[in-house]
Amino acid sequence: MNTITRLFDFPHYQLEKYNLDKALITKYDGEWVATSTKEYVEKANKISRGLLRLGVKPNDKVAIISTNNRTEWNIVDIGVLQIAAQDVPIYPTISQEDYEYVLNHSESVYCFVSDDEVLQKVKNIKDNVPSLKGVYSFNDLDGCDSWNKVLELGTDDSNQEEVEKLMASVKEDDLATLIYTSGTTGRPKGVMLSHKNVVSNALASSTRFPIVDGETKALSFLPVCHIYERMLMYLYQYRGVTIYFAESLETISDNLKEVHPDVMSAVPRLLEKVYDKIIAKGTDLTGIKKKLFFWAVDLGLQYEPYGANGWWYEKKLGIARKLIFSKWQEALGGNLKVIASGSAALQSRLARVFNAAELNVMEGYGLTETSPVVSVNDSRDRGFKIGTVGKVLPDTEVKIAKDGEILVKGPQVMMGYYKDEEKSNEVLQNGYFHTGDIGEIDSEGFLRITDRKKEMFKTSGGKYVAPQVIENAMKQSRFIEQIMVIGDGEKMPAAFIQLNFEFVKDWADRKDIAIGTTNEEIINNQIIIDRIQEEVDEHNEKFGKWERIKRFELTADEWSIEAEHLTPTMKLKRKVIKAKYQDLYSKIYG
Repeated sequence: MNTITRLFDFPHYQLEKYNLDKALITKYDGEWVATSTKEYVEKANKISRGLLRLGVKPNDKVAIISTNNRTEWNIVDIGVLQIAAQDVPIYPTISQEDYEYVLNHSESVYCFVSDDEVLQKVKNIKDNVPSLKGVYSFNDLDGCDSWNKVLELGTDDSNQEEVEKLMASVKEDDLATLIYTSGTTGRPKGVMLSHKNVVSNALASSTRFPIVDGETKALSFLPVCHIYERMLMYLYQYRGVTIYFAESLETISDNLKEVHPDVMSAVPRLLEKVYDKIIAKGTDLTGIKKKLFFWAVDLGLQYEPYGANGWWYEKKLGIARKLIFSKWQEALGGNLKVIASGSAALQSRLARVFNAAELNVMEGYGLTETSPVVSVNDSRDRGFKIGTVGKVLPDTEVKIAKDGEILVKGPQVMMGYYKDEEKSNEVLQNGYFHTGDIGEIDSEGFLRITDRKKEMFKTSGGKYVAPQVIENAMKQSRFIEQIMVIGDGEKMPAAFIQLNFEFVKDWADRKDIAIGTTNEEIINNQIIIDRIQEEVDEHNEKFGKWERIKRFELTADEWSIEAEHLTPTMKLKRKVIKAKYQDLYSKIYG
């Protein structure tokens, strides 16, 4: 088997080419447990046979909701796809209402959950999802069938022939998965990705991955319900990489030291955290050690690839690597050759200092709708440039529209949005996908992202936040006249709030509370600040953890068209407001 055209071909290809003893490794009760390629394929076949016996038919949808990445996820994924059904990975931390919406919109017939927290959310809305026939869990939970039941149902292999027939019937252009992304209108959109979309992206991205086939270890922790980590899973399988699943974000530094991975993916927020931790340790040093440490960091912050800074810089860098940066490497397991960074913009200073330390952070760019990679840096053959998202992948075309928008054409561009022709037609025009991002391509072919056309932004953790949805919810409070959600590229969302001063004064009168007479006095009154906190907390409940407003600052002036806070149609002038309250912004984010 030399051609891979469908997603389930990856493990079968791996079995034939590498037949790993350790393909997928998950930690249970403190022990790393390995699944071989052979066992992986056998269990996926069992799932396929079990699902057929449960009555799953071609084009049925099966949801998977897991709090962490684990071997079971991959087995179920392949098991579902092999019988011409599709899976619907759901982000575990979204609200219960969104669970209900996604399960109903996709008409999922079965659902696999990882743990009790997810199970409770599903149980609470199960009665509102008529299509859902059953729920199975990876952990042993009270009041829920174990996923082992499906495996047991598939132990008898007398219907394997039916599985083979269905596998043969799946074409590369068939739908493989529905990935729901948070929309600006509030309701998640179901991105339809075909087998070809994701297969082509894994194979093309693989050409940018400098690893040794069959001998490499990866640590996986970015949520596999996102297409970025999931595409990498298939890429890893294709290259014979042993995949270790990190237990959680909290245990990542321990897991790095236990596993000593060669590769991992990251989001800028994680790299920021690692950097902050390293700097904090350096700050605690004293005397010459401290001087040396910060000398190395300063040197690292000037780093340019391919010796562009000259021989004298390279000589000093060699010393810094020996004395200081080697310790950074040890802290991350000692073996990291490449860190694939995606999902949000990476600060150039981090790209410089990590690459100076020979922790090769390679930034890429893509969207769920492009399965996801459009372009990515590669340290080989001068394929790396700081401040860019690398060169466009093979077989992919990027065009910059007149207004600067990035348009993408290629085998990775989605089929469309599920059950939403209107939105699909908006973004798919003349074979090009309109990304909503603004960018440019330089003379050497490197793509640079300069702005977001849409108002949605990403935190540094790579999570999308749709500010309008949150603002509209918060403005339901009678205390809040105007609000602007901020946090693009920052670790958390926050907000500037303009009070409804008239209402606030009335409220204070009724309660017989002295809050002052001027707007300035009112916004600095602790009773008012606490009261607004209550309002924010109440509305935060409607949103996923990463979307919640963690901090806010009140403004004394009332936002108006005249003062240029608002457009003539009363829309927020985001850039202007942010500039006006730069001091408050600094107060929030430091």
